[in-house]
Amino acid sequence: MKKLILSLSILALTFTGCSTTDDEDTTQTPVVGELTGSITSNRTIAFGNYTLKGIVTIESGVTVTFDAGSTITANAADGVDALVVKNGGKLIMNGTAAQPIIMTEPSATPGAWGGIIMYGDAPITGAPVNGVAVASKNSEDGLNLSYGGTNAAHNGGTLRYVRVEYAGKKITDGTSEMNGFSFYSVGSGTVLENLVSYKGADDGFEWYGGTVSGKNLISYGNFDDSFDWQDGWRGENNTNWYAYQVTTGNFGMEIESSNNNNAFYPLVSNITLKRAAGTVTEGGSSAAEYDAIQFKKHGNGHFSNIVISGYTTTGATAVRIQDANSNTQVNEGKIKLTSVKINDNTTQFATVGTITVNFPTANYTLSSSATGASLTAGAWATVNGVNLIQ
Repeated sequence: MKKLILSLSILALTFTGCSTTDDEDTTQTPVVGELTGSITSNRTIAFGNYTLKGIVTIESGVTVTFDAGSTITANAADGVDALVVKNGGKLIMNGTAAQPIIMTEPSATPGAWGGIIMYGDAPITGAPVNGVAVASKNSEDGLNLSYGGTNAAHNGGTLRYVRVEYAGKKITDGTSEMNGFSFYSVGSGTVLENLVSYKGADDGFEWYGGTVSGKNLISYGNFDDSFDWQDGWRGENNTNWYAYQVTTGNFGMEIESSNNNNAFYPLVSNITLKRAAGTVTEGGSSAAEYDAIQFKKHGNGHFSNIVISGYTTTGATAVRIQDANSNTQVNEGKIKLTSVKINDNTTQFATVGTITVNFPTANYTLSSSATGASLTAGAWATVNGVNLIQ
């Protein structure tokens, strides 16, 4: 394939007005091109098939827009690949249900590349130093970029109908990891809707502080946690989260607040967490990271209309209060789970050690009529002919 690095900007200018919608002609010939290096000027990337080579960064002050239906392909043989939006940059990916934007890797190997990584300057509360929460940190994705700030309304762009496949790259230093989607102090001005993280080697979605919310999210077959957050993430408009763990997977939701007793917490409604029979954790079934929802390090949040199925491994539970700090959140009413339906033989909740958990009245309720996530199937949630919403 010809390398079109130099001509990509020309293509962007040529196809600026050619965004495809559900009502437009979808038979146009896709552009073929390559994405590499730092993007330092605004671009509209025309409908097409693109190769992602290396760490591609959208720099501060730059907006990059991808047309619906485009496919971006990384390649594990090239080293570490990822699409990174730096603080101040914007990524606009407005796919549709019929024409999602797909980011994939040809070997179909979990952990082949680094996924989408977005940075902002919304508030975080990192692990305390001398008793004071840290307001900025460096990222754990191998890029070592700073995140955190005071701009709760930070806007990193719009991601709609985007599917990331086979991401979750483990960096060779053994401590740095990437996810399907990584959001570092991303703000509430950012739109995250109808996103799929498919068969990655780390978390499906991870939030590192910030105020952004996510709607209609699917985490399917990711090796670590389906949904994970830390650093005081406080998104309050989250709904319709669906996780299906198969073959390898840890927690459905791993919830922590980096050992800060925050006055705030995230809100999530309509959640489905499913685990297929025979699924083991990354470290094998003895690793004890197999619960549907785990709270630790002051982890908190209010969650409603939850359906939990398949967490039946001996010792697993629907909800685990991992430590005394998180039990403080229970006692203060900052962990709330209402309208919970637990299928199979999954136990309701459990603790570690001698912790005694007593939820305040109405803060933990069961319901046989809970429905969980409500999502509409389509091309955006179908891989190799398989509907991911099972």
